[in-house]
Amino acid sequence: MSVTIKDIAKTAGVSYSTVSKALRDSPLVKKPTKDRIIAVANELGYQPNVAARSLVSKRSFTIGVVWPTIEQTVLSTLITTINKKLEQLSYTTLISINEVESALKIFNRYQVDAILVFDSSQSIDSYTSDVPIVTYGLANKETVYPIIDVNRLKSTYIAVQHLHNIGHRYISYIGEVENEELQREKVEGFTQAISNLGLPSFPDQIVKVQDFDQYDGYEATKQLLATTKLPTAILTGSHDLARGALQAIYEKKLSIPNDISIISYDNITAIDRFDTPLSTVGVPLDKISDKIIEVLMNVISGKEIETTIFLEPELRITTSCSNPLK
Repeated sequence: MSVTIKDIAKTAGVSYSTVSKALRDSPLVKKPTKDRIIAVANELGYQPNVAARSLVSKRSFTIGVVWPTIEQTVLSTLITTINKKLEQLSYTTLISINEVESALKIFNRYQVDAILVFDSSQSIDSYTSDVPIVTYGLANKETVYPIIDVNRLKSTYIAVQHLHNIGHRYISYIGEVENEELQREKVEGFTQAISNLGLPSFPDQIVKVQDFDQYDGYEATKQLLATTKLPTAILTGSHDLARGALQAIYEKKLSIPNDISIISYDNITAIDRFDTPLSTVGVPLDKISDKIIEVLMNVISGKEIETTIFLEPELRITTSCSNPLK
C-alpha cells in the first residue's frame, strides 16, 4: 500500500494540513518542522500522487521546453537552474529538440501547463496552441505570446565604456557571426560605444567567428594576437568564447590584466577555474531564470502580463581588468 500524507502526519506528529504545506514548501511552515516532515516522507518512501493532484487542480504540473540546436555553456546552465527552481514548485520539465512547430504539437498533445521556447528566430504566432507559450529570445518583432529578452546592445556598450573609463583605447570584440540576429545587437552596442567615445578603429577590431564554442574563441584570439597592433582589452560575445580567448592568451605568454584586459558577455558565475576571475557583463542567470519562471506561473494562472519584457544587464568587474598604463 502506498504511503499517504496522513501516514506522514501520524508519524511526524503534526496535522494533515501542515504536512501538505510542508511538501509544497510553504513559508507558513517553519524550517525545522518542514525538514522533519520531509525526512519522515523520505523515510516512509512517500511518492506524490500526480494523477490525483492533476484531477483536483486541472493541471499536469509539467512545463514543455523547446530547446535550441546550439550548444552553449550559458544556456545549459540556465536550463539547469530553471529546472531546479521548477522542481521546488513541484513541476516537471519536458525538453524537446524537435523543430518548433513539431515540438508545440507534441506538447499540446501531452497537455503540459505551459511551453517555454528558447531562442526562436522565427515567429511562432502562426502556430495554434491551446497551451500558453513563453519565449526567451529576441524581442524585436510583434508577438501575441510573452517574450523575455535581455538588452544585449547596452551590455556591450557599458563594457566598452568601462574599459574606456579605466584608460583603454584599443579594444577588440570577438564574436561577430554572419546572419545572427541575436549577436548583431552585441556588435552594434560595441561599435556605437567605440564611435561615441571617440576610440580609434584598427584592423581586426571586430573578429568574426563561425560559432560560439571554446575552439572558435581560441582560433579568433590567436588570429588577433598575430597582428602587429595588439589591443589592450578584449570583449568576447560569450562565456565559451572567453574560455578560448584565455587559452590563446596564456599560450602567448601574455598576462591578464597586465598585457590584456578581458570582459566576457554572459553574466555567469564562474564554473571554470581560471587563473584570474573573469569580468562579465549581461543579465545574471538567476535573474533570467526567476523572470522566466515568474512569467510561466503567471500565464498558467491566467494573469495578464506584458507581451515584451526586457531585462537590464549588470557589469561585474574582477581583476581581469586594469588600467593599461600601470
